[in-house]
Amino acid sequence: MQTTVSLGIDIGGTNIAFGIIDKSGNCLANGSLPTTAYNTPQDFVQDLDKTVKKELDNLDVQLVGIGVGAPNGNYFNGTIENAANLSWKGTIPMVELLTKQFNVPAFITNDAKAAAIGEMVYGGAKGMKDFVVITLGTGLGSGIVVNGKLVYGHDGLAGEVGHTLVCGGDRYCNCGRRGCLETYASATGIKRTACELLALENTPSTLRDIPYTEISAKKVYDAAQKGDPIALEAFRITGEQLGKALANLVAIISPEAIFLQGGVANAGEWLFKTTQEQMEANMLYIFKQKIKILRSSLPTNAAIYGASALVWTELNN
Repeated sequence: MQTTVSLGIDIGGTNIAFGIIDKSGNCLANGSLPTTAYNTPQDFVQDLDKTVKKELDNLDVQLVGIGVGAPNGNYFNGTIENAANLSWKGTIPMVELLTKQFNVPAFITNDAKAAAIGEMVYGGAKGMKDFVVITLGTGLGSGIVVNGKLVYGHDGLAGEVGHTLVCGGDRYCNCGRRGCLETYASATGIKRTACELLALENTPSTLRDIPYTEISAKKVYDAAQKGDPIALEAFRITGEQLGKALANLVAIISPEAIFLQGGVANAGEWLFKTTQEQMEANMLYIFKQKIKILRSSLPTNAAIYGASALVWTELNN
């Protein structure tokens, strides 16, 4: 009997990653395609079909569905809607294109929401009915699960924790507003915090030897590991803003756990310790000492796992 597999696709502004994954979470094949190589989404879908079929020909498996995680992916409509970091503009009927090309069911959601589904199906949230996944990369994404169901809202776009406003925040955000959480708690936010500290304080720091345009969250992390005071303060401020925001989120949905995914989450104790402390310090007393902040247990290519997991949750409903 053939093993059933799903195709998980993570659409990004630079690359589109894909993986052929079975129900147990084994990735049997994976690859990537350059997003900018395709003038239209139709061109991409046709090329993806050829690429994936080559992989499937080498496997004794049956493809039963396709899951997609994409910026501004709308679960209800099956579309990608006006994604700022994609060269394909307007509303893209991605589910319709994939279903027609591959002749299997296809499903789409926001990339961060897909990460939450992946955590529930393959990762540390197995068995949990109420949890949150926060993805910390260039921006801050989130997926909220309540009573075992992903929160979509009435329009399919709910759950934007990164665009909640932080107290005292005045940084401009790419969304057009000021003070969004992701302007602080993200790779971009950490860089901005470090650069502000360098400009406002006279504290010695190895980061002063790096041109502004070359400072990155990774370089701030490397400096923090060596005890650099500016880098350590940048992570403290990041954890403080994130912890306070999570305390507010807990008051609304009371999750069992909050999972941190993405490159910034690899900062480990520099981020987790302050975030946990600030969440506890600012949390309503009835929730204190109840909520765990955990690192995601998914592999580094978590996005394709989340997209593939979308298939299993939809086909089992």
